[in-house]
Amino acid sequence: MDQTKRPFRVPPEFATYAEKHGIFDMYKRLIEQLIISKPEDPLVFLINLLKKENDDVPQICILGAPCSGKRSIAKLVSTKLRCVHIVPKQLLEDCDIALKKKLAKYLNSLDNTKAALWERLPQIPPELLVKILKERLNFPDCIKKGWVLEGIPQTREQALSMQENGIFPKHCVVLEAPDTVLVERAAGKRVDKKTGDVYHTTFDWPGNPDVQERLKEPKGYREEDMVNKLVVYHRHSDGIFRCYERVIKTLNADQPKADVFSQAYSYLCSQPRSSAPHTPRIVLIGATGSGKGVQAALLANKYNLVKVSCGQLIKQAIAQETKSGLAAKPYVEKDLIIPDSIVLDILKDRLCRLDCVTRGWVLHGYPRTREQAEQLDKAGLRPNRVFFLDVPNDSVIERLTLRAMDPITGEKYHMLYNPPINQEVKDRLWKNEKDNEENVRKLLGQFFAYMEELLDFYTEGQHINADQDPHTVFECLESMICKPLPKAFN
Repeated sequence: MDQTKRPFRVPPEFATYAEKHGIFDMYKRLIEQLIISKPEDPLVFLINLLKKENDDVPQICILGAPCSGKRSIAKLVSTKLRCVHIVPKQLLEDCDIALKKKLAKYLNSLDNTKAALWERLPQIPPELLVKILKERLNFPDCIKKGWVLEGIPQTREQALSMQENGIFPKHCVVLEAPDTVLVERAAGKRVDKKTGDVYHTTFDWPGNPDVQERLKEPKGYREEDMVNKLVVYHRHSDGIFRCYERVIKTLNADQPKADVFSQAYSYLCSQPRSSAPHTPRIVLIGATGSGKGVQAALLANKYNLVKVSCGQLIKQAIAQETKSGLAAKPYVEKDLIIPDSIVLDILKDRLCRLDCVTRGWVLHGYPRTREQAEQLDKAGLRPNRVFFLDVPNDSVIERLTLRAMDPITGEKYHMLYNPPINQEVKDRLWKNEKDNEENVRKLLGQFFAYMEELLDFYTEGQHINADQDPHTVFECLESMICKPLPKAFN
């Protein structure tokens, strides 16, 4: 930044690069791992962590009562996201021999029951479970692809121990259903001995006769057993959920599997709020009369953003006789389209100023074509939020052709929604010639000629129904600005 010139101009690439590559979040993760691991040589530890770090992978817990559908949803999620599905049984059976012996010795000291290790998961000491988990999660497949933990943790102590050791999911999905429904499900549960897939006699019976012959009724799912399991689950569930308050999503499991998975996947595509500094760079795209100026003013007032109107900037540049303004003046006088290079120079001059870089900005009236959007991107001014304000053509015509202004008071009226209070005011109202229906339809045609190109370029753009009350539209915009954009998994 050149401090000898005013107004100060900050290269916009600084904030864009940091946001694109998650610099702040990377620092946060490194410091967290440093505190958790407490290495003897912090610098070497951080360098090694940076070499292998891949945080952009799913890290998910699927929790719920017995027979709530954890296995089915976890398998669907792992298949869809191409990540590792970790099941308690497989986790404990495949762990290190020394850890397995230590685990068996501890559980046998409690009682002499012959139940499998994975069936006694709530009794496993948290420190032992964490060692087994860390061993598995450090495998290359989990590091590169991410993981889905099914039914882990099963006690609050286990959840806290996992957190202390840096094992914390980005998303936690809890499947809930009435106990009566779960007991009924357990009665019809069948397991394929060959593949381990779970089926149900009523809701999910396989069509393959060979699979039907292999199905067996699993042990431990009689009504008495289910009641005991549900008692244990409810004893620990509230404590576990409190550990994951910030990342938890509860879903109703008493509905078709496809619906449960659809809701779970929508949640998994969402991203948690970050503590990283967020400087909004917003572009509002919409046809004439869609309310871009109104929404830009509301956003600017509430969030202290710089409201940037492309048309207003051009008028100011011409009035101030700047270099770009003088270049644009002949085109304006002859009512011709101003070349994109001139408009971009005017925009860059404004958006690179200190107030825009530090406070953020909301731009409307630009870009109108894909070429303009690409030029804005190349100039380092790519927005981090793009909103398409959708309004039917009939509503736009109704909004514009029926508006008028009182030339004495400057008050704006609309013959349908905000008519003048008396005949005297009505008689002196002035209508802009550009608001006739023919001209409005022409402007709409020009906008929609380039709409598809803009949609193709701004694939992350959010669509807003702008054919409603302005404050309702504003609330929709607010919610999408405050929350991170949904993640698109490949």
